[in-house]
Amino acid sequence: MQTPPQGGELRVLVVDDDLTVAEVVTGYLERAGYGVDRAGDGPTALERAAARRPDLVVLDLMLPGMDGLEVCRRLRARGPVPVIMLTARGDEDDRILGLEIGADDYVTKPFSPRELVLRVESVLRRSGSATVGRPLAPLRTAGLSLDPSARRATKGGTELALTVREFDLLAFFMRHPGRAFGREDLMREVWGWDFGDLSTVTVHVRRLRAKIEDDPARPRLIQTVWGVGYRLTAPEGAAPDEAEPSATPPPSLPSPPSPFLPSPPGSPS
Repeated sequence: MQTPPQGGELRVLVVDDDLTVAEVVTGYLERAGYGVDRAGDGPTALERAAARRPDLVVLDLMLPGMDGLEVCRRLRARGPVPVIMLTARGDEDDRILGLEIGADDYVTKPFSPRELVLRVESVLRRSGSATVGRPLAPLRTAGLSLDPSARRATKGGTELALTVREFDLLAFFMRHPGRAFGREDLMREVWGWDFGDLSTVTVHVRRLRAKIEDDPARPRLIQTVWGVGYRLTAPEGAAPDEAEPSATPPPSLPSPPSPFLPSPPGSPS
């Protein structure tokens, strides 16, 4: 299991009104080397986050008084912070709604605490700790500019408000312009998972289109390749910008069934 990087303890805010769940999650996170703050309701969570900004929030969807969706909205209004949503609901609409408002990941109860810790590590690794090494070259194409080291993306000079996963998804597309990827490929390469709910990819593509396309209903940059997945294509007449070279991703391998997540839904939209 990954140890949080030296130079400062990473802090996770755990928000759940179920005392048993909160204690178990806290114990596993602390054994993994994270500092943990806890809250049992939405207002307390917002107070704790304001007093000491967390590096990541593990947030239950069903909270008394103020639900997790509203807490997530208010947290995001204050600035970017990675959020993993916990939900006891198996309905796909609830999971998608959490992703639509900006959650970076979700875990459905009952869940494995070890699996949750791995998800925390994955999101934090992509939220900035992975760029501590050598500086990465900026990426540019079709009016988009992305600086991986600064975690900053712009369109026509205007900064884009991207979540952790949206940023990583855009960076991956910009590193491989003109190439089509299936949702399984994107889940493995961007999320770092060999299995999971593929609607996660669909929702993030839709959210990313809403932020980078002139007309999200008629996307010209991130296009759907029917029967395959998605590709980033510069519109005709756009000046070809130089993109950072990268290694070819490994070929797709069959994904094992997940004991924790529901079966993937149908084809991409």
